[in-house]
Amino acid sequence: MTPETARRGDGDRSGRAIVVGAGVAGLTAARVLADSFESVTVIDRDSLPDEPVPRPGVPQANQIHILWEAGRSALEELFPGYTEELCAAGGVSIDGRRDLHLYSQGGFLASGSSPFPLYAGSRPLYEQLLRRRVAELKGVRLRSQCRFVDYETDETKTAVTGVRVRSRGAERTALPAELVVDATGRTSRTPAWLARNGYGPPPTEEVTIGLAYTTIALERPPDDCRMIGMLAEPPRTRGGAVLPVEGDRWLVNVHGVHGDHPPADVDGIGEFVAPLPTPVFDRVLEECPLLAETGHHYPFPSNRRYRYEALERFPDGLVVVGDAVASFNPIYGQGMSVAALEALALGRTLREERSGIPTRFFDRAAAIVDPAWMLAIGADSAFPETRGDVPRGTAVFDWYLSRLFRRAHADGTLTDAFLRVLSMQRPPSSLLRASVAWRVLAPRYGGNRSARDSPNRPPSARERKPDLSPRRSNRR
Repeated sequence: MTPETARRGDGDRSGRAIVVGAGVAGLTAARVLADSFESVTVIDRDSLPDEPVPRPGVPQANQIHILWEAGRSALEELFPGYTEELCAAGGVSIDGRRDLHLYSQGGFLASGSSPFPLYAGSRPLYEQLLRRRVAELKGVRLRSQCRFVDYETDETKTAVTGVRVRSRGAERTALPAELVVDATGRTSRTPAWLARNGYGPPPTEEVTIGLAYTTIALERPPDDCRMIGMLAEPPRTRGGAVLPVEGDRWLVNVHGVHGDHPPADVDGIGEFVAPLPTPVFDRVLEECPLLAETGHHYPFPSNRRYRYEALERFPDGLVVVGDAVASFNPIYGQGMSVAALEALALGRTLREERSGIPTRFFDRAAAIVDPAWMLAIGADSAFPETRGDVPRGTAVFDWYLSRLFRRAHADGTLTDAFLRVLSMQRPPSSLLRASVAWRVLAPRYGGNRSARDSPNRPPSARERKPDLSPRRSNRR
């Protein structure tokens, strides 16, 4: 029994809830629903095995997924001991000050001065551990191979009263509920359903980035826990990332924006990363054996956000969470953390009272989404080809952030400040505090430190010492 359940007591649990979607957003939502409802049913069209394997309904499952500190802390609050279980199952504990290497604006950011722990694993492992914990909750049932068909409503269509589903080889069935949670991600049908049923669709913001990325798995020395990030930034439309995960593997991601997309074949990936300004990715590809001959390719055309909090009318008995509310450029790794934080917000909303749940939750969810959206959109809008609903003042903030990165090549305090924002522990506005702004904007003497001279340049996998060799013009 979790601490929150113990506080409420079983006598406070009543009614039925349904979660549509058994990803991270759906499973964390089910966890807080179990504190308030006697019965919670999680439905998903996929099989839900007790092994960490990719599911067809999660097309990005083989890609890199980062659990930033705010998200890890939220999962630990929801599922005490989750971090320990992740590590016991092979997840990797990373010393961020030593092993995190971020490249931006011509160089690697200096090592931070504050402790920065990170925990890494594959998306299937994160989900498997969550499924196991959710399945153990009293009153919770996971229904696999069960497709969502439509919402059930009362006669006036002012409240959602359940869902219609269809299991494999069976007729459609109505499942009643006092609360339904849509956790179906970018494929959510809720906006179209609202439009058909007289509510009008939620205001939508979309920023097109034209991203695609490919991830491959390589063998990793067990003691090598480096995490490397070089995200695309103008004028460079290509980037990459290296993440250590369970099974002594590295997941190596290469990505490109606005049509400059990587191939799925390994030889093509080597050619794709050759023009990058440091040899880090070439050398990982050369030094570490492949675990598969092909990569996993995934396109992401645009950031999209539905402003449910702006609707004047919304049916009772329904809330929307996770990527079904807002999906961000995945190279920033914010999705799982936002979902976990939204689950905490949903739990607080349920503990207050049962009436007005959607309105109160959407207001709280908007406050969680805002900083993540600002960071993703700010970075993506720096490309002149980017189109969409970019907030006013974004260009100025992007200029400031670029200057911060250049100064952070030799200033670990600025690295600390940015990492606290990236890990969602503080909002982007914290970078404008006087103590940070002075370091960013004050005159500086002696020029910038080059990428090759950066003290936080990652060592090669073979030598594990600073690599100061010249950049090669091609891979072979």
